Amino acid sequence: MIEKKIHIAATGSYVPKNILKNDDLKKYIETDDQWIFTRTGIKERRIADKNESASDLAYETSKKILDKAGIKAEDVELIVMATITPDTCCPSGANWLEAKLEAVNAVSFDVTAACTGYLFALSVAMQYLKTGVYKNALVVASEVMSRVVNWYDRETCILWGDGAGGCLLTTDDKYKDSPELKSVLIHTDGKNGENLLMPGGGSKTTPISHESVDKKLHYLKMIGASDSLRVAVRRFSESCFEIMNIFNLKSEDISLVVPHQANFRILKNVAKKINIPLERFHLTIEKYGNSSSSSMAIALDEAVSERDLNKGDNIILTGFGGGLTWGSALIKW
Repeated sequence: MIEKKIHIAATGSYVPKNILKNDDLKKYIETDDQWIFTRTGIKERRIADKNESASDLAYETSKKILDKAGIKAEDVELIVMATITPDTCCPSGANWLEAKLEAVNAVSFDVTAACTGYLFALSVAMQYLKTGVYKNALVVASEVMSRVVNWYDRETCILWGDGAGGCLLTTDDKYKDSPELKSVLIHTDGKNGENLLMPGGGSKTTPISHESVDKKLHYLKMIGASDSLRVAVRRFSESCFEIMNIFNLKSEDISLVVPHQANFRILKNVAKKINIPLERFHLTIEKYGNSSSSSMAIALDEAVSERDLNKGDNIILTGFGGGLTWGSALIKW
């Protein structure tokens, strides 16, 4: 069987209107703008309205993608949504999105891989398209991280923001001159998953109760932040080298790196390790913070709009997150 080429017909993103600046966090914790910015590179983040769910953010994103691609919702065959903050555990966030789009002919489901979720969703969708099961797939990453943040945890509440981003993948010859998604490489390390986790809400713990809420088990926790930073730098770098080696590319052959927006210090160290100037990294962390799986997708859409990308440019997507999960992708523009 001849594998089909996968093209990106369009990208899109959406962030909520509400802006939470660093100094606004003073009402929860002892902090200031300089302290947060120095440690993370974040100045502000977006926060969803109380009536906005993950599928709502994904819906706004999807409308932009479909409009740019010139495709109707009823023609979408597959919807893969990356999220760790779905509207409900059942139905999935993708199911809610399918209904809102009225994508009546689509199969939809979620992929959970924390901050690397967008790469995992792209990888899953690629398999269906390569083998010819479907011709197009809407891949969206959407997070409302503000709902799982402990605003009184000084180490973690400063990081997270809300938003959604995504793209339409297709094998339709109509889009043969569009950017090509060449490959997606993904990895996991389950034994270290407890370093970044949300303890409550699953079958491992008792059902949600006053006790579990009082113990703050339903908030995202980060254990060993300094160790996590070192591991993140290593995995980010390894994933970039891995995909460059597969395609016989050197650092100077990479036009742009679109990373998960984890922490500015992490990304600065990654740039140094892979010998690609930080100017060739598209960064959105200062204004959006870390929006988990959606950050890479948002950054890619913004790069498409703001960067001078030329046909033939090599673009690397790279991420690291809870699970532990990490990976990379190569786009030929």
